[in-house]
Amino acid sequence: MADLALYQYVLIGIIFIWSGFVRSGLGFGGAVLSLPFLLLVHNQALVFLPLISVQLLIFSSITLILNNRSSQAIGRAHASTVNWPYLRYMLGIMIVPKLLGVFGLITLPADTLSIIIFSIVSVYAISYIANKPFKSNSKFIDALFLIVGGYISGTSLIGAPLIIAVAAQHLAREQLRDTLFALWFIFVGIKLGAFIYAGIDLQLIHHLWLLPCAAIGHVIGLRFHQHMLKAETPSFFRFLGLTLLVISLLGLWKALS
Repeated sequence: MADLALYQYVLIGIIFIWSGFVRSGLGFGGAVLSLPFLLLVHNQALVFLPLISVQLLIFSSITLILNNRSSQAIGRAHASTVNWPYLRYMLGIMIVPKLLGVFGLITLPADTLSIIIFSIVSVYAISYIANKPFKSNSKFIDALFLIVGGYISGTSLIGAPLIIAVAAQHLAREQLRDTLFALWFIFVGIKLGAFIYAGIDLQLIHHLWLLPCAAIGHVIGLRFHQHMLKAETPSFFRFLGLTLLVISLLGLWKALS
């Protein structure tokens, strides 16, 4: 990060505002909808993943605390916005693939990791364009999606679409976002521990200016959460998918060349 040009810093700041906005607005997508753009600015996933991880750790915990306080304030003292039993079920299936994915993240060359990330995002983008989101209709498919999603989350923090395909079938709407935040919090803690153990630079100095960028997006996303849920139309996701596909193809071309 220290050797980047001024325009790259500006672009990175804008992308982190977008990342915070999406993360708090939808409860997912902060990495999958920002990492492809970041890799076009600077093709080093291990530079950005620690930054994304720390931000996710901070803002997911803040959101969980505030939402549970709000729940208690309106008289639901025993209600939780997190479905802890189902969270434990998902963790039991995903923890081993998650650890394998983290090992792959640390050991894979940068260009190989970028190719994997852009390829996965391309698949997501095509599913959005075709209006064919991932769906699970059996316990076997549930387990398969969680295993693959856990591994992808370990390598790049972009396993959310597969995990949500399962979680959305079994969680109440009012518990879905915060249960996912709790899951991301645990997964990110594992990833950061692996980064520290492997001696990977956490880019701590750059949190001083990127955390405020993400905070701006986070606050805007919280305020427009309900509006964004209503805006989840096929046309919106087709546009999003087309944008991601173009970015991913450019990224693949750049990494392969």
